[in-house]
Amino acid sequence: MVEAPVSRCSRADSVPLSGVLANKTLLAGVSNGSARFSRSPRPCILYCALFSVVLLSGCAGLPELFTQAPQPTDRFVLADADTDVIGQVQYVVAREEDTLPDFARRYGLGHDEIIAANPGVDPWLPGGGTRVVLPTRFVLPDAPRKGIVLNLATLRLFYYPPVEDGAPQVVVTHPVGIGREGWRTPLGRMRIIEKKENPSWRPPASVRREHAKAGDPLPAVVKAGPDNPLGAHAMRLSRPSYLLHGTNKPFGVGMRVSHGCVRLYPEDIAELFAEVPVGTDVRIINQPYLAGWQDGLLYLEAHEPLAEDARRWKGSLAPMERVVAAAAEDAPDAVDWQQAQEVARQVRGIPVPISPGAPGLDRLLADARRVPRVPPEAVPEPNAD
Repeated sequence: MVEAPVSRCSRADSVPLSGVLANKTLLAGVSNGSARFSRSPRPCILYCALFSVVLLSGCAGLPELFTQAPQPTDRFVLADADTDVIGQVQYVVAREEDTLPDFARRYGLGHDEIIAANPGVDPWLPGGGTRVVLPTRFVLPDAPRKGIVLNLATLRLFYYPPVEDGAPQVVVTHPVGIGREGWRTPLGRMRIIEKKENPSWRPPASVRREHAKAGDPLPAVVKAGPDNPLGAHAMRLSRPSYLLHGTNKPFGVGMRVSHGCVRLYPEDIAELFAEVPVGTDVRIINQPYLAGWQDGLLYLEAHEPLAEDARRWKGSLAPMERVVAAAAEDAPDAVDWQQAQEVARQVRGIPVPISPGAPGLDRLLADARRVPRVPPEAVPEPNAD
C-alpha cells in the first residue's frame, strides 16, 4: 500500500527549502519557468549547491524548487471582530501519480471542495503539470463566533475556542462529511455532551436493516479498531443519535455519505477532541452563500445548495441576493450584481470580490501562491481503499 503524506499548513513560520532557494539573493529572476542567475561571483557556491540538489533529486524535482511556503489552512487568528474573510487561495502543480483527493487531505480540504474549485480536472487523473487550485480561503459563516459552527452547505466546520482576556479570537476550520439525502444531518443548536476515545459503535436498527438488505449485515456492536467507522475519537451531541467522529474511510470527508453523523479526517478529530470541552455549543446551519468584507471590498463565496434545497429553489438566485443585500445594507452601491450572479453560477467555493471594479476570479487565481505538492512536516498516512 502506497503511503500518502498528510499535513496541515497551520504554521506560518514553516518555510521549505524551496522558499530559501528561490530567494532573490540567489536568483536574479524567473522567466517562463527558467531561472536567470546573477553574474556576481559571490553566489557561485550557492549555484553549485542548487545544481547538486537538482542532480540528486532528478529533473522532476526542479519545479518544486520554485514554490513558496504554504499559508495556514486550518487555524487563523482574527485581526478583530470585523474580520470576515480568512486564508489565501493557493495552488500546486500535479505529477502523474497525484489525485485531487491526495491534495485535499494534505491541505485540509474536503472531496467536494477541491473538485468544485477545479472544474474540468479529472479527480483521479489530473495529469502531470496540471495546475490544481487549493480553495483555502473562506468567508466565515453568518453565526455567533462561539463554540462549533457547522455549515452543511459548505461541508465545513468552524471552531471558535474561548477567548482569554486580552487575547485575539482564533478560529479553527476543518472539512466534514455529513448525512446523505434521506439521512440529513439535523439543523439547530446543540452542545457536546460526551467525549469518548476508541469508541464502540452500536449501529441503529434502521442502519442494520439497510445493511442487511444490501447483503452486508452488521453486528449489534462494532468494537474499536480499524473496522470501526467512528475512528478513534467521537464527541456526542445533545441530540444523542448524532456524533462528531473520525472515520476509517477518510475519502468520504467533504461529501454527503453518512447516516447523519459528522465525520472528520482522523488527524482533525484528534485535534478537536483534545481542544473542545464537554458543554461546547454546536450550531448546525445551512448557508450555501456567504458574504463578507475584506479591505473595503465585499466578497461572495458560493457553493452548490444541498440537493433538497436546489429542487425547491429551481435555479433561483434569490437566496444569494438576500445574503449579499444583508451584507451590503450600509453600502448598497458596493455590489456589482452582474459579478455576484456570475460567482453564484460558477459555484467554485472560492471567495471572490463583487464590488464594482474589483478583480474577478481569473485575477485571483493568477495571483495565487504556488505551494509544494506535499506540505512541510508531512506525516505518512496510509491511503484508504
